[in-house]
Amino acid sequence: MEAALVVGVDGSESSLEALDWAVREAARHALPLRLVYASLWERYEPAVPSAGARNPFEQVTVENTVASAVQRARRTDPGVRIGADVVADDPAAALLRAGRDAFAVVTGSRGRGELAGLLLGSVGLTVAARAGCPVIVVRGDQAGIHGTHQRILLGAADPARAGEAARFAFREALARDCTLDVVRAWRRPAPPAADRRPPAGEAASDHEQRASALLDDLLRQPAAERLGPRLRRHTVEGPARRVLVNRSAAADLVVIGAQRRHGRHGLQLGTVAHTLLHHAACPVAVVPQRA
Repeated sequence: MEAALVVGVDGSESSLEALDWAVREAARHALPLRLVYASLWERYEPAVPSAGARNPFEQVTVENTVASAVQRARRTDPGVRIGADVVADDPAAALLRAGRDAFAVVTGSRGRGELAGLLLGSVGLTVAARAGCPVIVVRGDQAGIHGTHQRILLGAADPARAGEAARFAFREALARDCTLDVVRAWRRPAPPAADRRPPAGEAASDHEQRASALLDDLLRQPAAERLGPRLRRHTVEGPARRVLVNRSAAADLVVIGAQRRHGRHGLQLGTVAHTLLHHAACPVAVVPQRA
């Protein structure tokens, strides 16, 4: 079965923005687009009355929402193949299941009914933390969402944990025919409190050289696998989360590897991904490393 691009829809403004973005992404990669509307309402509604009777209000609302989303997607690009599913399940669980065989899962930054003050909704955060495929959370300003910068930003982590993210970023830059900026942030270790001088042998140039060597390792394989896009390499001193958030203002998509850890509530994202998903000025792709 051909992998599809999956997008979560629920009628919210954020999900419609994600839908528009997903249609353009599906067209770029010649992929079918699968719309998923998930809700637990069917578990609590009475059975649908016999034929000819009126459907429950919530069912009518869902049907209208999905039909409207399909029409919107077809208007955006009639050439994209569209499918839609209504699933009686928790939205995050449904998207995680749909993502098992997907090219990627796309979500909005906030769902219907979530507080407007939230920086990122719970569904997007949960899916990004647990999915086995790339997850793109559509957020940021209109310039980034609509791809006007002609630039993809890759946050470079250790090759063993970020090879898939690098390949994903290369593929995106090639599909968009745009520049790929690869950034490795580096920091000198803090000196002991009693001694504010840098440790012996720990000159800034040493750390920058190690960051540059890491870039070489990370980019070697994806660059060899395909004709490379316009590539710019950067080693920047500072916290990675701050460096990438600042640079996301001039990007159409920021791509990072999924640095996950086990916390009290199961799998959780690392601080860099968490910060970008809440504060980036453009859509964010979180890409897991295959086992």
